[in-house]
Amino acid sequence: MRDTRTIWLMLLVLGVAQGGVAHGVAESESARRPPTTPGAISQEALPIFTDVTEEAEIEFRHSFGDFELTNILEATGAGAVFFDYNNDGHIDLYIVNGAWDRSVNDNRGRNLHGQLSNKLFRNDGDGTFTDVTDEAGVGDLSVSFGCSAADFDTDGDLDLYVLNYGPNVFYRNEGNGSFTDISSSSGLADPHFSLSAPWFDYDRDGDLDVYVANYLDYDEGVYRAFYPADGHPGPLSYGGQPDTLYRNNGDGTFTDVTEAAGVLNPDGRAMSATAADVNNDGWLDIYVANDATENFYYENKGDGTLEERGLYVGLAMGENGQGVSSMGPTFADIDRSGLQDVFIPDMGYGTLLMNQGDIFIDTTYASNIAPIIGQYTGWAGLVFDYDNDGYVDIFVANGNAHHEYSEEDVLMRNNGDGVFTDVSRESGAYFGEKFVGRGATYGDYDNDGDLDILVVNLNSEARLLRNDGGNRNNWLSVETRLAGSNSEAIGARVTVATGELRQIQDLVPVRGYLSQVDSRLHFGLGAATQVDSIEIRWPDGRTQILEDVAANQHLRVVQEER
Repeated sequence: MRDTRTIWLMLLVLGVAQGGVAHGVAESESARRPPTTPGAISQEALPIFTDVTEEAEIEFRHSFGDFELTNILEATGAGAVFFDYNNDGHIDLYIVNGAWDRSVNDNRGRNLHGQLSNKLFRNDGDGTFTDVTDEAGVGDLSVSFGCSAADFDTDGDLDLYVLNYGPNVFYRNEGNGSFTDISSSSGLADPHFSLSAPWFDYDRDGDLDVYVANYLDYDEGVYRAFYPADGHPGPLSYGGQPDTLYRNNGDGTFTDVTEAAGVLNPDGRAMSATAADVNNDGWLDIYVANDATENFYYENKGDGTLEERGLYVGLAMGENGQGVSSMGPTFADIDRSGLQDVFIPDMGYGTLLMNQGDIFIDTTYASNIAPIIGQYTGWAGLVFDYDNDGYVDIFVANGNAHHEYSEEDVLMRNNGDGVFTDVSRESGAYFGEKFVGRGATYGDYDNDGDLDILVVNLNSEARLLRNDGGNRNNWLSVETRLAGSNSEAIGARVTVATGELRQIQDLVPVRGYLSQVDSRLHFGLGAATQVDSIEIRWPDGRTQILEDVAANQHLRVVQEER
């Protein structure tokens, strides 16, 4: 039955690609932005990304615990999270690191044992960061890959979850600049090879649950020892590990409800996961990007269960029906249709799937993305409006998967007509350099109204890229907080209307590869100096509307009391 559905899906996608104009794509190359666009920066005045890592005093060098890349675990890389851990209005930065582990690394790297740790950098509000890892107590020495932050206990501050080559580490934020390790007592010390953990209230009971995306069952190098000709074995050389859905019990503990919720699938090799209201029914769905096998789309049924429907709706495969090595998925309304589309980097051309309401179609080639990124190996894909013109653009961190061969990162500007243009060369000297990229995140670290980028490079320094010029267009940042608790309203949908342009975003900051972005939802407004309306659909389904809101501000909206 699965083979039949796969063939049907491939035929459908190929038929759409060959017949007529794809959804959201202009009929002519000369077509430009529609008249509903509030305004746009001219090509000559595009923003520049400036490498300010040294200026910002961020000293972090990633290591996979060895001096030579020899296995898939070492090659997986690491991510980062932008989050305001001390509630001072300036987003801070946590970056994870590898470690020397005898089951993973060669003996030649054993002098690195105990020398590598994750790092927490406090944003000082003046363009610089201070390493506060030790005083905060979050310098985990495990082999770490991903991280996420959420207020699981609704006390008003963000707690920190670190995804490891088992077990994971969960830190409770004490609200005084320090954290406490509650991994065991909370039940979140997942023993698997974990990479990503989006937080969301899947059952809408008022507290945040977490979906842990697990990768594969690494054999401590046995395969490589027996089949040396294979060199660096790929993901299909190992068995997959099932992901885990943990329900928040509301008392500081979590319960594994994977099977009861209908998301048990032992065949996955998850690279990252995210959540979004894909079908606009008010319930957050789960999407899992898997390595070298089909991706999973779990549709939330609203009764405590989810149903896997990836093949039925066109979300299981990439590149016109092929199973590819998918990396970090990001949902965004790319064509401003009111529906969430998804972009997924991979080891080939990447995949851009456009939401038609009941099915997704592959527009990777029609959008001009394929020829831009086809020469690279993509990992982290950031979908965000870097020039504040009202249309989201795409940044991809690239790097070879099996060797430390460096590649350029790519920035693609959304033309507003369904087509993207490569603007990397016009966007700063950084794009002329090469790295072995892995995780990446974005956030407005300097609160100047445009989004900056942090890239984690394999076995090298992390890079902070300041956006210079994105705020020449107008913008609005919306921070949503729940009534009573001051917690972030994870799962809220914010709709911003300016003239005929309507922009939607779901507040699920865990997106992309191994990372989490700034939880303040950012909207580019072009030339508009005022927003006509902001509609917030809160996680409990209630709505709140604000009208005639001034542009160019970080706006905090607290949910109205019942």
